[in-house]
Amino acid sequence: MPVKKTSSKKTTASKKKPVSKKPAAKAVKPVAAKAAAKNIAKAPVKTAATAKKRPAPARAFSGDVSQYTDFTPYELKKGEDYMNDAQLRHFTGILRAWKQGLMEEVDRTVGHMKDEATNFPDPNDRATQEEEFNLELRTRDRERKLIKKIDEALEKIDDDDYGYCEACGIEIGVRRLEARPTASMCIDCKTLEELKEKQTRA
Repeated sequence: MPVKKTSSKKTTASKKKPVSKKPAAKAVKPVAAKAAAKNIAKAPVKTAATAKKRPAPARAFSGDVSQYTDFTPYELKKGEDYMNDAQLRHFTGILRAWKQGLMEEVDRTVGHMKDEATNFPDPNDRATQEEEFNLELRTRDRERKLIKKIDEALEKIDDDDYGYCEACGIEIGVRRLEARPTASMCIDCKTLEELKEKQTRA
């Protein structure tokens, strides 16, 4: 009897596994990466403003009179004389309170340097302390010169010369004197003097 030949195509087709037609899964970011990103965003950024600074032992002079006295501007009245008794009393009080505040700062500096003077074994610590003391002494030296100017201004008040420009003789002005009670020149003469100084330096 003739043997029937089986088709090879059927056998090979039966051996093949069915392929699933499911869509490919989308790439998902790991949860750990998301959490790390959130933590980085929430972390506070360290800046010079947020860094803890060592408090200054003594207050450095900023040029503002109000840090030494309860300063209130003088109320100018219509038609009143320039540098009358009320204005002179006003500026005398400012100058004396300013001088008193500066003197207290000088005394505080001396006391601080006596208390904080330590012979550190580490040369870096010694250098840091020496630099702080030098900076403080320079500040106090500027204030010592300022005290001398305050004394000169008080002498001018006693001699009825306070409030007038030394260069041209006109009124310096109440508001300018309140901003700088030791001013000896009007704003115009002072500006010209500063311009001349810049030209000579250049």
